[in-house]
Amino acid sequence: MSEQLPVNPIMLKWARESAGVSIAEVVKKLKRKTVTAETVASWEQGEGSPTYPQLEEIAYKIYQRPLALFFFPEPPQEESPQESFRTLPNHTIENLPHQIRLLMRKAKAMQINLAELYENTNPAPRQILRDLSFAPNVSHVEMADSIRDYLGISLSEQASWQDSTQALKNWRNILEKYGVFVFKDAFRVESFSGFCLYDDVYPIIYVNNSTAKNRQIFTLFHELAHLLFRTGGIDTPSDNYLDYLDGDNRRIEILCNRFAGEFLVPRDDFDNKILGMPITDGAIQELAETYHVSREVILRKLLDRDLVNKRIYEAKVQEWNESAQQRSGKGGNYYSTQGVYLGERYLETVFTRYYQKNISLRQVADYLDVKEKNVPGMENLLYTKGGAA
Repeated sequence: MSEQLPVNPIMLKWARESAGVSIAEVVKKLKRKTVTAETVASWEQGEGSPTYPQLEEIAYKIYQRPLALFFFPEPPQEESPQESFRTLPNHTIENLPHQIRLLMRKAKAMQINLAELYENTNPAPRQILRDLSFAPNVSHVEMADSIRDYLGISLSEQASWQDSTQALKNWRNILEKYGVFVFKDAFRVESFSGFCLYDDVYPIIYVNNSTAKNRQIFTLFHELAHLLFRTGGIDTPSDNYLDYLDGDNRRIEILCNRFAGEFLVPRDDFDNKILGMPITDGAIQELAETYHVSREVILRKLLDRDLVNKRIYEAKVQEWNESAQQRSGKGGNYYSTQGVYLGERYLETVFTRYYQKNISLRQVADYLDVKEKNVPGMENLLYTKGGAA
């Protein structure tokens, strides 16, 4: 007989209803002759429970929730997108793609995982969100200087990093060192580069791993700014939504972009480098490689200085975006990809708890959001560090 699991029937019903799925749809998607509408209804009433393979399929393929969620004593309190992203206009939030909403739900589940793994404390001795705060009228230059000083990373050190891959890995490690948790995923929605969820203890940044490494770096700092203003945020290539904002919300959104650009490419250093420099594609590429940012960031700074006009700026950005889409590929090693998504620190934390016999193998699978049979492959990543950021 297949093993029956002590899942919480309340969680089964909550997950189905919050996913907007009917019992009939669950049965149809499961495609199992032994599971009827009466079976699913009985699980939700606490009369029996799904087997582990059935629960995996329900969790990952139908409700798209972490498996561990179904063992919670009660449903987590989830903020609405309007509550999480208060600086964005309602029409932008209402039109969020389904995939982005699923990733936000996944991010909230990760916050619950972190609370369990770290026993409701942030492990970072120094936490940037605890130590720093800024008013919406702060100068983006002052903000960038303060944060660079806090992180202790000089421009010369930043320039010494080999390439954007190393830069992205280093910036991710630095933010995690100071109490910000960074995860990645393939968003499968080109118009979204990342988002963040604010929390006093477990602030999270989620980055679209499908974008270029230098774009991901910009996203990290755009979202860090949102967190420092104690709000969630979304990073998109377009800022058309700014026209629908006013007051502090508008100031914060503008500041987040300006801060990220200023932090990564400080104005004084940039002005010295471009002094007398011909503005060519080669020069833009060289500057982008020096700071480990996208060519768009460099071109934007040139636009702000009236060294290129808006027509050239928009044409170049469109050209680069189309070129990047043509080069984008799919595939890769499953385990390496999952390791990149979760990050070294998170993997180490989960397996350390396992080696200390604080959690079971099944719980490891739940925390890593993989099937139990894939845990050994994830474990091997601990012995092959140094992969992609």
